[in-house]
Amino acid sequence: MRLHIPDPALVLLVGPSGAGKSTFATARFTPTEIISSDALRGMLADDPADQAASAEAFRIVGILANGRLKRRLLTVIDATNLRAANRRRFRQLAARYGIATVAIVFDLPAGLFALHNQRRPDRVVDTEVLADQTERMREAMTDIRAEDYAGLFVINDTTTLDEAVIERAGSSGQGATTKSQADERS
Repeated sequence: MRLHIPDPALVLLVGPSGAGKSTFATARFTPTEIISSDALRGMLADDPADQAASAEAFRIVGILANGRLKRRLLTVIDATNLRAANRRRFRQLAARYGIATVAIVFDLPAGLFALHNQRRPDRVVDTEVLADQTERMREAMTDIRAEDYAGLFVINDTTTLDEAVIERAGSSGQGATTKSQADERS
């Protein structure tokens, strides 16, 4: 699957914990392009899964996204992005600077989210939280198709997840293509 992304763009990764969003982002974008809510919770509370640090982490996500978009830099939001209101705020922020928004949705089987979550070495999300996120994912899949995106890409199997190629087009990175190595999934 080829994902054609304008550059610059705001890229929203959408999916429950354990969907593979962070692995996907790390393999396809530079570290400075990725704003990770987990990483910011880790910086704030020494625990990337500490939900008590989420409000502060997301204020920082907003500040960083604003600064990057103002500078017309490709920006990837690595968070669940399951709430329509949150996605709308990010799209409005990008629109303020004339930047297109792209959504990459990880619509994988619910059992896969749980399996990936259990195998995480650094941050296992509580089973009840993951169940809630999985339910919100169903709602997001209904809502997201009616939302306004320059590109909407739905990844619904692990082969597509592993083989997806980002193709950038635009002022910076014109013609640049990145491809991930298949992640070892054990």
